[in-house]
Amino acid sequence: MSEKRQVEGDLSLLSAGTSIEGKITTEGSIRVDGRLVGDLTATANAAVGATGMVQGNVEAKNVSIAGTVHGNVAAAEKLILEEKSVMRGDIRATVLVIDEGATFDGRCAMTKQTSAGNEGSYLHK
Repeated sequence: MSEKRQVEGDLSLLSAGTSIEGKITTEGSIRVDGRLVGDLTATANAAVGATGMVQGNVEAKNVSIAGTVHGNVAAAEKLILEEKSVMRGDIRATVLVIDEGATFDGRCAMTKQTSAGNEGSYLHK
């Protein structure tokens, strides 16, 4: 992620040049620099690097996109669309940061931060 933020739990990496088809779920954080065709769910943070592409939904506590996402994104806390990112789909986040030069095509819903007792999917509310 572009901000210097501590990684919560383990960090998984889908490196550049690697493609995966299927659903990825992690209880830690994940960074995608390769290509994922399928949904991505992380309990902590999710980042799509500049070379990364996700064709599917992304759900995490904090999400940072520098590459491309074609699907819906739900961030329980913060979503960052970095300078050259391309986001095509609906977004739901408590805090939204869109850098100049980012491309966003979809709908946006700003939500209140959920309490610890109100966990669940943010995409389907």
